[in-house]
Amino acid sequence: MIAIDWGTTSFRAYLLDDGGRILERREAAMGVMAISSGGFADVIDSQLPEWIDARRPRIVMSGMIGSRQGWKEVPYVRVPAGLTEIAAAMQEIGWGSRRKAWIVPGLATEDAAGVPDVMRGEETQLLGIMEPIDGGRCTVCLPGTHSKWAALAGGRILSFSTHMTGETFALLRKHSILGRTMTDGDDDDTAFDTGVERARDKGGLLHHIFGVRARTLIDNLGGNAAREYLSGVLIGHELLAAAGDDSPVHVVGTHGLARRYRRALEAMGRTVAVVDADGAATRGIFRLAQVREAGLP
Repeated sequence: MIAIDWGTTSFRAYLLDDGGRILERREAAMGVMAISSGGFADVIDSQLPEWIDARRPRIVMSGMIGSRQGWKEVPYVRVPAGLTEIAAAMQEIGWGSRRKAWIVPGLATEDAAGVPDVMRGEETQLLGIMEPIDGGRCTVCLPGTHSKWAALAGGRILSFSTHMTGETFALLRKHSILGRTMTDGDDDDTAFDTGVERARDKGGLLHHIFGVRARTLIDNLGGNAAREYLSGVLIGHELLAAAGDDSPVHVVGTHGLARRYRRALEAMGRTVAVVDADGAATRGIFRLAQVREAGLP
């Protein structure tokens, strides 16, 4: 089968064998926002012609392709939810004479104050790690531009929350006075750790952010160290707000970002396991396809 993770800025496709293992991977800067209306089928046909023509496989797509800006809007499924509910809400789309694919829905929830939260794409990664944890309770962190935190138990996604940590860092780095003295360089674990520790102090996030500026002026914090310190402050505040109870945390992400979150979580005394993002996403999509094809209860 073909599993497609189609986000806002990127198109990622995976050719899977009959056991769900990745045989081949392709990626292009052809995210949903870069495709004109009606052009989604052309992207698949141009990017994956030999996969489709030689095998005529089933295709399952997740991510922003199912959003209002995507190919077909697929309504959110409310949590708690598991494989059965999410598979049942998948919708089929066709093109040409014989082409068709399934689109995975996103998830929706509300926080304690009744404010809604949503995700599209990350739900496949959450489903993909359920088998390894064998139904146990755990907390999952999916770091990124909009970091997601989810609670899993009994093979179901119980709740989740979103934190705009990555986007906030980028905005401060590129469009604030803080960024004017920052430079790019190698990881500075000492500065990062200091930022994480600072997040535990009183004063609040906005005060702690300005401390980056003050430390460059008074403590001679260097440009690279200032960037790392800011990263630590933001991630530290995210962890304090979202990490929840003392259950193990599975961090799903790329090596560099996953390393930062693992380091910060372990500094706070948490047990952490890092999970490959591609493997989790394709495993989740593969399991959804199996449930859908087997027939729903």
